[in-house]
Formats: sequence, structure tokens, C-alpha cells
Amino acid sequence: MMELEAAPISPGGFALESRRFMVDGQLRPNKVTDPRIIAAMLDLPRDAFLPAALASRAHADDDVALPGGRVLIQPMMIAKLLQLLGLRDGDRLLVVAAGSGYGAAVAARAGARVTALDDDAGLVAIARRVLPSVLPAGSVTVVEGPVTAGHAAGAPYDAILIEGEIPAIPAPISAQLAEGGRLVTVLAGTRRGTGARAVVGTRAGGSFSVVDAFDCATRALPAFQPAPAFVF
Repeated sequence: MMELEAAPISPGGFALESRRFMVDGQLRPNKVTDPRIIAAMLDLPRDAFLPAALASRAHADDDVALPGGRVLIQPMMIAKLLQLLGLRDGDRLLVVAAGSGYGAAVAARAGARVTALDDDAGLVAIARRVLPSVLPAGSVTVVEGPVTAGHAAGAPYDAILIEGEIPAIPAPISAQLAEGGRLVTVLAGTRRGTGARAVVGTRAGGSFSVVDAFDCATRALPAFQPAPAFVF
């Protein structure tokens, strides 16, 4: 994939006001109450995590479509997914399909030690450019590689976020959770009419269980989709 031109880092002014509107108009009315997440999203330049041509859409109440079938998840939804993780200071967090790194950056500001994994070279390039300019050194480790198997080299993790909609949680990823660890993602709807929903899975007593949390819609992650079946 051709390298994407990242937006410049916003110094403040209009961008800061846009972030305030984003927090007050999208996060707070939708029960985002974690003060660390709110503070991070007020401070971090969300527009810098987008290609320059899309930066003006950074604070819109919607996903921002990116090349390759990916999105920057809408502000309210990424905030709610991170809040669902219940991050604690020092938690080892793996963000799968981290894209350009915005969700990873918010989590790091909330106190997590983050590994951000993605397979899109253009998005990884943005993450590697932007993250060191907005976070202390070493806050986020960016890894480029296949996303469907997680990143076993850094396991076990206290928390895992799969940043997008998937049809099912791959066992190799859930197996990378530490005892007591939490995994949050969005599961696709079923043929019986169940809509997409955010879920939280936990590892306890050597087993992994998942419960629904809230209705949630975002773009499906291409790498996790099953291969098309041949029809004869």
C-alpha cells in the first residue's frame, strides 16, 4: 500500500475547540464517564491520526473511512470500548487492528502499557510518526504484522482490544490473555436478526467466556472475514 500522508499535529486553537465539542456533544451524553479517557480525548490531536486529506473529519460523530476498507472508529464508540476494558494503571494492553494508533494513544494516556498491532503498512507508518510526538517515549510499541493471530511474543496481556467488527473472537487471541484478563471487541450480528454488539470476554479459571455489553455498529475488519465460499 502506498504510504499515506499524515496530517500535521494540531497546535491548539480551533482543533482544541473541536475536541471540546466532541467530548461534550458525543462522549458525555453517551455515558462515557472515565475521567482518564475524557482527558486523553480532550488533549490528543485526533486529526493527526488521519491522512491529511481526511483530517477535517476527525471530530465528526461517525466512523471515518480509510483506504483498504478500514475506518477510524467514531469518537463515542472508541471511548465506550476503551471504558469497557476497565483499564488499570500499568495494564499490559494489546490493541489488535490498531490502525493509525488513536485508540492505542488514548489507552496509553489512561495508564496502559500498549502494544499496537496492525497489518496495514500505510496506517502503521502514521502511527509510528504521530505516537512519539504526543506520548512519552515507550508508551506504545507499534508492531506491523498479521492481526488475526494477535501478538504472542508480548503475551500474556491484562487486556486486549480488537478495534473493529469481527465475526468471532479467534482462540489464538483470547489465549493471550492473562488470568483475570479482559478482551473487548464488536461482534457481528447473527442470521437470527441479532445486531452487532460490543462484548467483553474474561479469562478465569483457565476458561474464556463472553457477555454482551451494548449495541454497537462499526466497519468489519477485512482480515477477520471468512474467505468467500464457492457456489456450484
